[in-house]
Amino acid sequence: MMFNKFKLLIFLIIFLYQNSVFSKTNDNNKFNHRYLSNYFSALISYDNQNNDKALKYFNSSKSLINEHDNFLKEFSISLVEDGQVAKAINKVKNSKNPEQINFLEAQILLIVDSFIKEDFNRTQKILKKLKTFEDDDSYEFIVYKILDSYFKLFKNNEIISIKNKNFGKLFSITEAFQSCYVQSKNTNSLFINLINSSEGNYSRYLFFYLSKLLQDGDYITVKQISNTIDPISNGLLISQLQKWIDKSEYKKIINSFSCENKNHLLSEFFFLISNLYSADENYKRSNFYLNISNFLNSNFYYNLSLLAENYFIIEDYSSSKKILKLFSEKDEIYFWFKTKKNSQIIKEEKSKNKALIFLEKKFQEIDNPSTKIIFDMANFYKNYKEYEKAIILYSKLLKTIDKNSNSYADILYRRGGSFERLKKFEKSENDLLLSLKFKPDDPYVMNYLAYSWLERNYKINEALLMLKRAYEQKKNDPYIIDSIGWAYYLKQDYKKAEKYLIQAVELMPDDPIVNDHYGDILWKLNKKLQARYIWKNVLKLKDTEEEMKNKIKDKLLKGIDNI
Repeated sequence: MMFNKFKLLIFLIIFLYQNSVFSKTNDNNKFNHRYLSNYFSALISYDNQNNDKALKYFNSSKSLINEHDNFLKEFSISLVEDGQVAKAINKVKNSKNPEQINFLEAQILLIVDSFIKEDFNRTQKILKKLKTFEDDDSYEFIVYKILDSYFKLFKNNEIISIKNKNFGKLFSITEAFQSCYVQSKNTNSLFINLINSSEGNYSRYLFFYLSKLLQDGDYITVKQISNTIDPISNGLLISQLQKWIDKSEYKKIINSFSCENKNHLLSEFFFLISNLYSADENYKRSNFYLNISNFLNSNFYYNLSLLAENYFIIEDYSSSKKILKLFSEKDEIYFWFKTKKNSQIIKEEKSKNKALIFLEKKFQEIDNPSTKIIFDMANFYKNYKEYEKAIILYSKLLKTIDKNSNSYADILYRRGGSFERLKKFEKSENDLLLSLKFKPDDPYVMNYLAYSWLERNYKINEALLMLKRAYEQKKNDPYIIDSIGWAYYLKQDYKKAEKYLIQAVELMPDDPIVNDHYGDILWKLNKKLQARYIWKNVLKLKDTEEEMKNKIKDKLLKGIDNI
């Protein structure tokens, strides 16, 4: 941030110099310093990711649009972030200076406009300009290649292969949608292969597959597939899809998306790009593409949940709340997402206790909460250390969930963890072992059970064997690495313990427990100066609880052996 402010300061100095020269040499003296002040304020707000303020100041300094090259860029991006995509397109289209629109976002806006108007001659020209940005980053290369494929699809009604090993599943996704557009016989199999892929979670595309089946009138298959959907493990869209199907609200699905609609296809593509940028923590670029996506298909406003999430992550709670208002009680799962996110905002702005009170009240107002909502509420209780309340809800779920589902084993794991926190070790162990019976060798369940034994200095040899099996599956998981290191510590094999704890600290440098373990091992290796340094550092970590702080203070005074 300091570097960005320094860049901004240099820019302002140069800009002031350039405009002082301009005002001296221009006989008409059109330049107004009030506009310049507003523009500076807009840039500062923009740099601080306060888009509402930025837009206000940009609007107050619009006379600079033809006097400074960067003004149009920042102004149009702010308009898009505010959801005013059509206005942003018009601003770019009406620019009198071609150099002013020589930036990526302008070309995206122009190509979206040309696609909407089916002006394919203009689309082809813009694609040539867009190609010049393909080296900016790997995603812009993807944007160019896939938009080019859509241009050929819409113009010639043919699918052009874009196979590229760097695209991963992007090719399969694009091929499925484009096949659907031309009504290819392969469409169903392409979607099914994508949904069942072992290379990642592509369950989202079940929505589009079922939407197509509904448009084809195949309601029986849709119902059959819906009955196989796990009510807990899927994301927002598929959970809501299942609710719509259960209530026979098919129009909501059909009206949200059609692969025969050009705008809908482009909207889903831009949403995918937005996800990639969000995963890379480039939230500004992610929000830009999200708003483009929503502009192309406002019926699929459910995608805006990602926009609310992005704003929350960058701590722009006001903008996040503004987006959350769009979700209504008519769509139960998305309304619950809204409730949860508002609770998280209350936690950040007010307190953890007020957040829980708010969520509890909203939960109790739901007449017949779905399995997904009950599961979420149980997890909230567990995270807020309300273990008794969590156990009640987990137990309720276990009575209704299919024992052969992955969710059944997961709920046992979570309930077992809640029992363990309450020191009800026998009940905890029963749940965790039963979870492993339904889902053998799950690395996270094995780690939790084994570490709970280690904490009680119980079944150390059995715990170590279990942790080795977990480690073989997840060699880069810092929690498992910490656990196996601690097992060696309890077996007094301090050299092996050190090997694992060094790795765990590298992966989680700010974790109090991992650092405390590392300090203990260093002490046993007679590296007492280093051990004290590590312990003192643990006292400064923000997540260190009071109980641990007191224990560390005792170790600093007396050492491990005298406690």
